[in-house]
Amino acid sequence: MGARPVLGLVSLLLIAGGIVFQFLVILSGAVAGGPINQIYFLQTTTNGISPQPRNPSRWTFFSICGVGDNGLNANCGAIVPALPFDPPRGNNFGTTNGIPDGLVGTHRFYYLSRFMFAFYIIALFFAVCALFTGLLALCTRLGAYLSGLNAAMALFFQALAASLMTAWTIQGRNRFRSAGQSASIGIKAYAFTWSALACFLLATIMFCLGGRSKDKTYTSDRNRGGMFGRKKSMRSRGSFVGSERGGVKDDYS
Repeated sequence: MGARPVLGLVSLLLIAGGIVFQFLVILSGAVAGGPINQIYFLQTTTNGISPQPRNPSRWTFFSICGVGDNGLNANCGAIVPALPFDPPRGNNFGTTNGIPDGLVGTHRFYYLSRFMFAFYIIALFFAVCALFTGLLALCTRLGAYLSGLNAAMALFFQALAASLMTAWTIQGRNRFRSAGQSASIGIKAYAFTWSALACFLLATIMFCLGGRSKDKTYTSDRNRGGMFGRKKSMRSRGSFVGSERGGVKDDYS
């Protein structure tokens, strides 16, 4: 078995794993079952915020949730596509009373979170494309390079999404902590997001290595055929020369 099928198969497994990690994060707040109900980006208490929202509150991909007795997401709000992190807005807390000053009167967190969601979906699209074209990578160099390109695009947008997620969650956590709230980031959302990025990075490298690898069996067959063909040709030529000489000798005799 050549190197290209092995590298292609490993790359497909990595792409599939990255897509699973992405879906676990993307479905948070929209699916109540486990393990998705353990995933969130940011959690904070809401003491002193009026009217009182869920206390504590968790930002997920599609909604703001509370925390159940078992520590899982519970009592989630309305599902909002590309839910931004912007506490004063109506689709968040809808008030400025008790909101930390660093989160009021700025659109920074709104754009950071909104672009994160967009890049996450774009990365998922290219990852799915790489998964399908990866089937061609098992047998052709062109398929390997095409899959490597799709995986690289997924890697690029996943890196943007992961960076923006890190930026708004860390800064948001710090703003709430500075206001006396107890805030923390979602470890599982971080783990799955960055693990997907690592899968896409390794898949990109392996797809490209698969494209560079040559079919050794085909090459050796060509060389073997060329060697035998040359020997056969030499024998044929020798036989022709011998018969020619023999004919001349018979004529003189």
